[in-house]
Amino acid sequence: MRIFPALRIGVLIAAAGLCVQGQTTPGKEAPKEAQSETKGLPPRTAPGEYQAHAKAGAVTIGAEFKGHSIPTMQGTLTTEDYVIVEIGMFGAPDAKLVLALGDWSLRVNGKKTPLESQPYGLVIRSVKDPEYEAPVPAKSKTSLGGGGQEAGEPAPSPPPIPIGVQRAMAQRVQKSSLPEGDRPLPQAGLIFFQYRGKTKGIHSLELIYAGAAGKATLTLQTE
Repeated sequence: MRIFPALRIGVLIAAAGLCVQGQTTPGKEAPKEAQSETKGLPPRTAPGEYQAHAKAGAVTIGAEFKGHSIPTMQGTLTTEDYVIVEIGMFGAPDAKLVLALGDWSLRVNGKKTPLESQPYGLVIRSVKDPEYEAPVPAKSKTSLGGGGQEAGEPAPSPPPIPIGVQRAMAQRVQKSSLPEGDRPLPQAGLIFFQYRGKTKGIHSLELIYAGAAGKATLTLQTE
């Protein structure tokens, strides 16, 4: 399956209401309409069920590196342009916490400058669905058969992905993203970092949290 064409993605974002402006800048609470659209993933039973976990003040963070895979409630999507971390935030009963996009960064292979987390609205431009199968174009007649595709010509390009399929994938990414704003705990979801390299070239990963709960660094497993 192909990456979304740039011209079609504008229609997609407008139709799905997934404007990047719907996510917050660091330290700002997400608008209520954005909060209602971003639901996140079901939190696991405990932070220990994630591959890495650490304390930030009274909050415990669980995290697991997903590579270029985007787990959603309807199945796994992929992207070649971003890597994904699944997050779980846990606290005392009735605890609440302000979550923001700018809380997170990712240090890859010990580099001095970590990657900043990116809005889901950018990620959907490169999303693919491994389960999607494009309709097979009808076979064309050869020149010997009275018209159509000439013998020896390359096969026609597959048809563009229908806008409805694109919208559905975009909504899956949005709803799986870590919610923002003042939220009751536990909360869980995905955060995204731009990284176009192959994950086999990643030898070390540190997820850095600096938010309302305090600070924490989690060493993630790369495989």
